[in-house]
Amino acid sequence: MVMHFLLLLLFAVSNVAADEEPFIGVNIGTDLSDMPHPTQVVALLKSQQIRHVRLYNADQAMLTALSKSGIQVVISVPNEELLAIGQSNSTASNWVSRNVLAYYPSTNITSICVGSEVLTTVPNAAKLLVNALKYIHSALVASKLDSKIKVSTPLPSTIILDSFPPSQAFFNASMNQVLIPMLDFLQSTQSYLMLNVYPYYDYMESNGAIPLENVLFKQIPPNKESIDSNTLLHYSNVFDAVVDAAYFAMSYLNYTNIPVVVTETGWPSKGNANEPDATLDNANAYNSNLIKHVLNKTGTPKHPGISVSTYIYELYNEDTKAGALSEKNWGLFDSNGVPIYVLQLTGSGAVLANDTSKETYCIAKDGADPKMLQAGIDWACGPGKVDCSPLLQGKPCYDPDNVVAHANYAFDSYYHQMGKSSESCDFKGMATISTSDPSHGSCIFSRSFGRNDIFSNAPAPSPNSSDSSVCELGARNFIIMIGVLIWGVALL
Repeated sequence: MVMHFLLLLLFAVSNVAADEEPFIGVNIGTDLSDMPHPTQVVALLKSQQIRHVRLYNADQAMLTALSKSGIQVVISVPNEELLAIGQSNSTASNWVSRNVLAYYPSTNITSICVGSEVLTTVPNAAKLLVNALKYIHSALVASKLDSKIKVSTPLPSTIILDSFPPSQAFFNASMNQVLIPMLDFLQSTQSYLMLNVYPYYDYMESNGAIPLENVLFKQIPPNKESIDSNTLLHYSNVFDAVVDAAYFAMSYLNYTNIPVVVTETGWPSKGNANEPDATLDNANAYNSNLIKHVLNKTGTPKHPGISVSTYIYELYNEDTKAGALSEKNWGLFDSNGVPIYVLQLTGSGAVLANDTSKETYCIAKDGADPKMLQAGIDWACGPGKVDCSPLLQGKPCYDPDNVVAHANYAFDSYYHQMGKSSESCDFKGMATISTSDPSHGSCIFSRSFGRNDIFSNAPAPSPNSSDSSVCELGARNFIIMIGVLIWGVALL
């Protein structure tokens, strides 16, 4: 009878389907003493081909910078706003109006996190969590966006008890009065369970019971795999075991078709003396292997071939974050966009292939029509918002004073400004991507944007700047206005 029940459970959980291709996203924290400007953040995201991000709020400047980027965005209701929203439908409606309707669809908002780890971090607000979820969703329904934007709340994996073997896992029963109506909501709205999974802490708290290779996705022989004695499924890493434990815990409460999305996971690259495994090598191994595991559609033992989309914690090291040294060192990049370590991702596509030491440049094609090149320069220096002051007479990139050299500078500047996306190096077929550095003399290409061609942490230039070099460009721009208009129309 027991085995029959377990078989039924096994088949029930398998109802979870893969509705879309699995993806890797990143969380963007802001506890930095030198936080990059939002436009620089977006440039870094584009250069790393990151197409999914999660924000811990709904920052106006960040949402504006993400407009028309094509990046899918998860925004959040901060925990401190949860009580007000959970008590008032109109407050929720106003929040959606300010933070969603004001930006969507230009900014591709796909999900809303209502709070984060509410059940364990702000238990006094837990009784209002489901209300807040429903009120935010109702506001989306009123705007006819409920089919476009999902609503959920990230949960810590620590609310799953007896997580190994996964088939015996269940949620902390003391939280069921919130969890059950929450799961009802997720199921009825076809949303997903958001789960924060931290094998690093599982490993640290196991006192050596969990081998390091089992948390780093290392290849291990079958005799070192952990076996679920009920299902006979083999687990080679903690991440998969926790995800499957979440599926089993839901099925224990008769919810069998709610997919899981991992909203946070990662590994710190530096720690205090009592955190010896917070190292660059381990962080690199964990995140590199995680990315390959998700994007290669490995799936979990319960759901082979059905990967769980995952957001890495996090994009930047947060040097002002409170707590242990490790708390400040979960990032993939520093505030200048320089990789903390180079991920090892051979065979896993271009997402987060963050070896930015391999420079590429956008230059004029050999034999390009000089008139078309000039039109391209005019567009880049005008609507393209490139700072072309270095091309003025007496400035570093004025010589050689010919259209090809000036096009190289203007085209490459725009290319780097747009995060080195291939489509930004076209200019009506007049430009091409090259690995040869066109810098000459004191005219330095791309490195003016910061080390390893990622933007340095400087504020974006003001469109109302009164800098004298910008004023000098005014007369020149007037003369070439016709060219600018023609080029701008051509690019539409």
